[in-house]
Amino acid sequence: MKINVLDHQTIDKIAAGEVVERPSSVVKELVENAIDSGADAVTVEIKDGGISLIRVTDNGSGIEKSQMRNAFLRHATSKISTADDLTELVSLGFRGEALASIAAVSMVEAVSKVEEDLTGIRYVIEGGVEKELEEVGAPNGTTILVRNLFYNTLPRKKFLKQPQTEGSYVADLMEHLALSHPRISFRFIINGQNRFHTSGSNDLKEIIYRIYGKDIVKELQEFHAQGDGFSVDGYLGTPLINRSNRNYELFYINGRFIKSSLIGKAVEDGYKEYLMQHKFPFCVLHFTIDTGRIDVNVHPTKMEVRIAGGQEFYEQLREMVYNRLHEQEMIPEVSLEPPGQQKKKENIPEKREHVPEPFETKRLAQEKAVRENAVQEKVVHEQTVLTGSIVREMPHYQDSTAKDNKQPSANAPSGEKAKTAPVQMDLFDNRLLSASAREHYKLIGQLFDTYWLISYQDKLMIIDQHAAHEKVKYERFIRRFQEHGVVSQNLNPPLVVTLSGREKECLIQNMAHFEALGFVLEEFGGNDYALSGVPVDLYGYQEAGLFYELLDEMAEETFSGTPEGIRMKIASMACKAAVKGNARMSVQEADTLIEELLSLQNPYQCPHGRPTMITMSKYELEKKFKRIVT
Repeated sequence: MKINVLDHQTIDKIAAGEVVERPSSVVKELVENAIDSGADAVTVEIKDGGISLIRVTDNGSGIEKSQMRNAFLRHATSKISTADDLTELVSLGFRGEALASIAAVSMVEAVSKVEEDLTGIRYVIEGGVEKELEEVGAPNGTTILVRNLFYNTLPRKKFLKQPQTEGSYVADLMEHLALSHPRISFRFIINGQNRFHTSGSNDLKEIIYRIYGKDIVKELQEFHAQGDGFSVDGYLGTPLINRSNRNYELFYINGRFIKSSLIGKAVEDGYKEYLMQHKFPFCVLHFTIDTGRIDVNVHPTKMEVRIAGGQEFYEQLREMVYNRLHEQEMIPEVSLEPPGQQKKKENIPEKREHVPEPFETKRLAQEKAVRENAVQEKVVHEQTVLTGSIVREMPHYQDSTAKDNKQPSANAPSGEKAKTAPVQMDLFDNRLLSASAREHYKLIGQLFDTYWLISYQDKLMIIDQHAAHEKVKYERFIRRFQEHGVVSQNLNPPLVVTLSGREKECLIQNMAHFEALGFVLEEFGGNDYALSGVPVDLYGYQEAGLFYELLDEMAEETFSGTPEGIRMKIASMACKAAVKGNARMSVQEADTLIEELLSLQNPYQCPHGRPTMITMSKYELEKKFKRIVT
């Protein structure tokens, strides 16, 4: 067997395959070099998806004339000098492979000038072979033009996709790069047309607006948190802008756009109670992590990173995300207008005109008097909060179960409740689910044997009884499970369940989990088991049916008994045991359910991410009845 020593051109082409996969790879390497040079303005232009032309211009520090040739040598870099520098790396590039790899498979022209020099340098290299080197007049900074990508490696070129598709990859990359450095002004031009231009004002929200639009921006929450050895800043999207894939989970570490399953899982688990299954959040998060804790030297693309202390990092980030989401009310507000009309309304200044009905002079005069009287009473109303349970307007219904246990004073008239001492109202507490707001709810009734209607000020709140009951049961289960206080309800007589061989094996493997969830099982001979106890909140449900359903889920899935696996099983149990839609509930039952729901820390979504409640504004209803013309 003969051993061949490859020439430099062949070596360069082979190595280029790792770094230069498609036009977007070239743009990534060149823009990262521009960022590392200290530029605060970068322009990227492509034609034919970047296959025929890529131009990257920056106003950074430039390349000295004497160093231009060295810049295109393999493993030549200004970022590091020894392997020890890798542990303290702050630059985006460091391998010294990018320019050599790009030049090996394309025609490259570079023009650069440093501030101290009067003239710049122009260098042309094609297929790794130097063609020209000359002094030229040039502005400070660097411009690199890459033409005819893969012109000398046709097998690679034929695997490229259509120019439009390749251009979309570059556009996606440029959006990520713009979001990674808000302080830098990025201009992106494709086939002579400006795609976007950021200001470089260091306002991340402005860039999100320019790229994703106002519908996304209005659903963002600022996010700032500090962990052990790291900090995170950025924006979390509300559950209303969830996606069906992870393309909108954007993570940056020390200014570098990265992909991280660890960070992704922590964020998704923080959203767990707010999103339905197979839905993913929108977020843009910038992490600052000590360089000694991360390893970016994992892959030539430098998009994969390792984080030391991954489990602790995951737990802290998950809790941070959950806590931030919990600070906001997550009640979706619905509109009666089609989406197109909603956008039209947003773009046109709103003109509200109340249209009186014919022959209403007397009624309008009465309303005016009421409004004037309300203004006088407002001061009193804002100074005191009257006690009382939910105000009910159901016909012929009287509340015989006072929940507040407040007794009328000796001097109070019979049948009236005494007023407490006046307390200062928190004028900034305008949440629908605050303690003060709850006292002024009006329970109207049940719709379609599924939804409960509540009015409060200028809002109509609609509660899904199944999602609400599921959430309440889930929280009870979780609380008892975490406190090791799961209570079982005895079944007398026990139910005998017969299992297949596979089901029996699954039960044996997961017996500890069934017991932890509150099931009591004993062998009854052969493949039979006696089910003598179930979780107390499931009593009355088809106990054997629930047991079989959970057993089937554990048999079909890879159930590891992790906290997340247990949580999902508890969510499944709560869902199966909750009151269903199309089931009639009494007003007393609904009142008790709503009271308990509103006492939860997160009452907004069921464990599977469905909303428990939505709201509709009085304004929307009045528009439909033409009381308001816009």
